[in-house]
Amino acid sequence: MRAKTFVLYPSLGVGHLNPMVELAKHLRRRGLGVVVAVVDPPDNDATSADAVARLAAANPSITFRLLPAPSSPDLGAHPTKRSLDMLRLANPVLREFLRSLPNVDALLLDMFCVDALDVAAELDIPAYFFFASAASDLAVFLNLPYYYHNVNVPSFKDMGKALVRFPGMPPIRAIDMPVMLRDKESEQSNVRLYQFKRIAEGQGVLVNSFDWLEPKAVKAFAGGVCVPGKPTPRVYCIGPLVDAGKKGESGEGHPCLAWLDAQPRRSVVFLCFGSKGAFPAAQLKEIARGLESSGHRFLWAVRSPPEERSAFPEPDLEHRLPAGFMERTKDRGMVVKNWVPQAEVVRHEAVGAFVTHCGWNSTLEATMSALPMICWPLYAEQALNKAFMVEEMKIAVALEGYEEGWVKADEVEAKVRLVMETEEGKKLREKLVATRDMALDAIKEGGSSEVAFDEFLRDLEKNSLKNGGHS
Repeated sequence: MRAKTFVLYPSLGVGHLNPMVELAKHLRRRGLGVVVAVVDPPDNDATSADAVARLAAANPSITFRLLPAPSSPDLGAHPTKRSLDMLRLANPVLREFLRSLPNVDALLLDMFCVDALDVAAELDIPAYFFFASAASDLAVFLNLPYYYHNVNVPSFKDMGKALVRFPGMPPIRAIDMPVMLRDKESEQSNVRLYQFKRIAEGQGVLVNSFDWLEPKAVKAFAGGVCVPGKPTPRVYCIGPLVDAGKKGESGEGHPCLAWLDAQPRRSVVFLCFGSKGAFPAAQLKEIARGLESSGHRFLWAVRSPPEERSAFPEPDLEHRLPAGFMERTKDRGMVVKNWVPQAEVVRHEAVGAFVTHCGWNSTLEATMSALPMICWPLYAEQALNKAFMVEEMKIAVALEGYEEGWVKADEVEAKVRLVMETEEGKKLREKLVATRDMALDAIKEGGSSEVAFDEFLRDLEKNSLKNGGHS
């Protein structure tokens, strides 16, 4: 019997490509055939060909294909709508590509590639979604089009810190809902609601999480409460799938690793805010003052704000940080410009706390290293992740003030001290050790995530037989 072949179809942007590659590696480990088809739009602000080339070189067992896409029709539209339009316009190219392959057993779609469902239906290929964020986020998003459908419900932007309730899930403050969903009348909100509604049309959803971490969401899916009047799609928690960050693979020779080697165990606070995370100079100075007065060692990745990157690809630390800060802290701190090999840093035994933007990849990497987190959400679904990480999972503490876009130095100092010095910090660390152990249990043979993946393959087999097979 031939091995199954899966086509993985990520959305635009490296942030969507990386989790898909982790899924591809997972499929390859099980001996399954994988092709990652990446839309290559003419405007180069999306996933670039060099990112694909780099990933292809690092993963020779995975086939990558760039699909040349037409230009987006409305360059004046909101970027969210533009990216949806771009993916929709790529449908004919995707259709021809799928037809050119000898066999395709399933199409695994990024959560934003909902219009590819039409191509899958036309070619009679089962389509599943891969949701690279928290299962709890998915439970909220599946319900959101129906929640907002009620004309009497106000937009989240008008509700401040009032609580919002979704079926089966704990209450969430309106201010922690993703920014682009806060105004229910906005174009970007409507684009996202359309996408969330269509996710329920897939054969099922693979989620990069594990049952033990998010029991309420798992129960909500099983109870069918997320999509009123329609079946909730089958959800398979198959994670955590994370970059193993083998030494030398991504960060070979990065000076921060040698610096960490020289630091005591669990003594360093690591601050890193993802590929888009940047702060104005005034906020950087507050962070610096907080770190300095905490007295703790630190490794801090600082990026130039997006609007300055073309002129100043590297941040000017002398001007952006307090006068003399680098000199005063040189024996216990290291500030790195732009990039650090995060997967390796969070696994380093010298690191004792992680100040993070709460991107889900970063959260899982820290969880797999039993590393306590200090949350500073910046954009997308990060504040929603923060709500679940702090309230439900109890694997993090949050910085006050992020909602207003301003965190004070004494708050940075207080939370660093809390995690690094107090009894509460010790309990947080113990919770993370337990969480890591449960994550390792989930992904070993017979664990919940492996069982869920087998169920997904059985479900796919059933669908194939029902559809009479396909090429």
